Amino acid sequence: MSNAATGPWQPLAGLTVIDFSMLLPGPLTTLILADLGADVIKVESPGGDYARGMPGHLFAGANRNKRSLVLDLKSPEAGEVVTRLAECGDVVIEGFRPGVAARLGIGPAQLQAINPQLVYCSISGFGQDGPMKGHPGHDLAYLAMAGSLSQSGHWREPSRRSSTPVADMAGGHHAAIAILAALHEAREGTAPVIDISLYESMLYINALRFGFAQEEATRDHLYPTNDLFTTADGERVALTIVEQKFWDNFVAAVRDAYPQFTSPAYAVESGRREQGDVLMAQLDAMFAEHDAAHWLELFERCDVPAALCITPGQALCTAQSVARAVHVETPAGPVLPFPAVVTGFSPAARQLPPPDLGGHTRAILADLGYRDADVERLVGTGAVTCADRES
Repeated sequence: MSNAATGPWQPLAGLTVIDFSMLLPGPLTTLILADLGADVIKVESPGGDYARGMPGHLFAGANRNKRSLVLDLKSPEAGEVVTRLAECGDVVIEGFRPGVAARLGIGPAQLQAINPQLVYCSISGFGQDGPMKGHPGHDLAYLAMAGSLSQSGHWREPSRRSSTPVADMAGGHHAAIAILAALHEAREGTAPVIDISLYESMLYINALRFGFAQEEATRDHLYPTNDLFTTADGERVALTIVEQKFWDNFVAAVRDAYPQFTSPAYAVESGRREQGDVLMAQLDAMFAEHDAAHWLELFERCDVPAALCITPGQALCTAQSVARAVHVETPAGPVLPFPAVVTGFSPAARQLPPPDLGGHTRAILADLGYRDADVERLVGTGAVTCADRES
């Protein structure tokens, strides 16, 4: 990172995003916008985002830099707050099943009638129409239905799910891109309504890799030299040889101790594929003879691509991560803002922790023009809820 950086890159400063979504896809979308400077108002029901009660890092990771407003959309008095939110907002995002947002009074027609310049984005499992529009679903189902699990990610293993929710994350990123494009279009006087399907996000990704003609499981997308191998000390090394030049480098590095890899059968990729099972067994035996440090030092010296499988915490301590310094240390631990390194700017230093439920209700209502007496009236009706301690 250059020492000449003048401050964080916040190109979306001044943009107001009203976020009615929960769990991961929508909150990931608005996290990206928040990291880039937008003011994200996270509108939660009195029970809060479901992710608040889930184990792990999901809620904290996806809801940094946001303000929480607790609003009971089923309350008759909620409509006036929704109107003011729509009037001040630039973007609205929701993640309900199709039809639910309209029933709650926050559908695109309702909000764009208040503010025609409001970009509106819906994220759902299967989109706003079609025979499956109302079906429930989660990441694993979208992967299965889109064909992702019909193909393996390893030469010798059947298809498995990723440890990261690929469809949810793909949909969230696609939504962020679409919103930014829509904001550009809205400058010309048209505010679009965006319909993002998590299922279709996976179809999009699969089409890049497999197209739609692959009807049976294949190893055509795999390489026996691009896989995981266990070393003598029990570590796993990712050997990532794809191009011929790296195979040649590998052979040059190990040929004295392991002449089997100089076999003409392995000289070209087609041969390595044909003999893939035998080749991998030989690689297994080779890796098992030395610890990970031995192999990584050798491969780095000989320009063979390989990496140690490590934990997320270890990943921030690597020489590469330290040198780039793209993460930010906060009282709650390290945070990685939107990972774009922009010349002349530092990583986004404004890293607020995930909000308490309703932790900004009073402040947001004040921003919307409500006086203290009006806030107390709304609290009294149950339309809004304030945290005991506001941020």
